[in-house]
Amino acid sequence: MIIAAGMYVETPPFQLSSKQAEIFHYLKDSNEVHRYDHIRQLLFELILRENMIDSAVALNESEVEFSVFQTSKFNSLYWRKTPRGYMLRPSVLPSVAIKDIFHNGNEYGFECSTAIVVIFYYAVLQSIEEQAFNQLFNHLLVWDWSYDDDLGIITRVGSDFIPGDVMYFYNPDYENPVWIGENVVFLGENKYFGHGIGIGTAEEMIKALNTLRKEGTTRSARLIHQHSRLNYKYLSQFSKQIL
Repeated sequence: MIIAAGMYVETPPFQLSSKQAEIFHYLKDSNEVHRYDHIRQLLFELILRENMIDSAVALNESEVEFSVFQTSKFNSLYWRKTPRGYMLRPSVLPSVAIKDIFHNGNEYGFECSTAIVVIFYYAVLQSIEEQAFNQLFNHLLVWDWSYDDDLGIITRVGSDFIPGDVMYFYNPDYENPVWIGENVVFLGENKYFGHGIGIGTAEEMIKALNTLRKEGTTRSARLIHQHSRLNYKYLSQFSKQIL
């Protein structure tokens, strides 16, 4: 259900791309009430969610490797390795460093949770003013689930998933701890992207994780009923769109 400025929204009050229209209908048909102070906040969420999906596809098509921290790599022109992750070099603009991950993927290697945070940053960069992005995220530290507070990631229990959400497939009998599960971006139409596995259906994600179990175990990987989303309302104030 969508409520904007205190009124139910049944049909889009603006022209949408096909993916934005799909996202709109997920929001409208959701059991959760999605509230917006004004219709521009709704449009911003549709744009940012579409950019999340596009960013996930772009990372899948890049040459970024799947790697644990010990063998990980980030372009040393922009990032410095520390015990807690990769720190943005002081002279580098955050927007330049984030774009480089997607443009020069062969210089990078990281695991799936880092991939999700990188996708979040890149999607936000596509959606807000670049100057605002550089002001908000001028002290980036990237690894695992480390992220700037201004990114505003919200994780909640529930199975009312919307395209652009981040979800998690849990693998209880993993052989290698790196495959305890897979963080994924929901692309819509039963498609997901998880770094290290790629793009596939829920069934294909589970099948892939089941090949990474301890020998002789039978418990299947499964989708956890929780989702992570950005704070769309907060970020909408920095939108580069004329809304």
